[in-house]
Amino acid sequence: MTDMMRLIEPLIPALRRYARALLRNPADADDLVQDCLEKAVGRWHQRQADGDTRTWLFAIVHNLAVTQMRQRARRGAHMAIEDTAEANLAVAPTQESGLRHRDLMTALEALPEEQRSVLLLVTVEGLSYAETAQVLAIPTGTVMSRLSRARDRMIQLMDGAEAAVPAKRPLLRRVK
Repeated sequence: MTDMMRLIEPLIPALRRYARALLRNPADADDLVQDCLEKAVGRWHQRQADGDTRTWLFAIVHNLAVTQMRQRARRGAHMAIEDTAEANLAVAPTQESGLRHRDLMTALEALPEEQRSVLLLVTVEGLSYAETAQVLAIPTGTVMSRLSRARDRMIQLMDGAEAAVPAKRPLLRRVK
């Protein structure tokens, strides 16, 4: 044990310098040197007796550093939770909105074409009933009727087939 201590202890400052130059972070470099020393002590019996201890320890530091850098590249940068903004920790899930969008598009495709076109012109494009009637060349009353049926059908399709009567739906706009 004293032979090991005599050979390793003078090399620790040089190992720390090398680790700091590799990692550019004093805390990570100290951890790296500690890992190196643990490995060296645990595998001292595997060292070649006539080999240079210095090159052996530097090889261990280098290999551990390369492994650590590869892991960081795969995992991404590590940030302490205390240093992270709350907004970065709370991210809204995207699955629900994606599912709602898919259901909406499926329900929209299930509408008859005349109801779909009225619904899209009024709700998405923001046209008035009169403008929609003019675009489609139909009476304003027909626009209101088709829009009402399209909204009812969309509610049924979005809530499920068992929801035959919508609970509360938005009121129609007033025709001027």
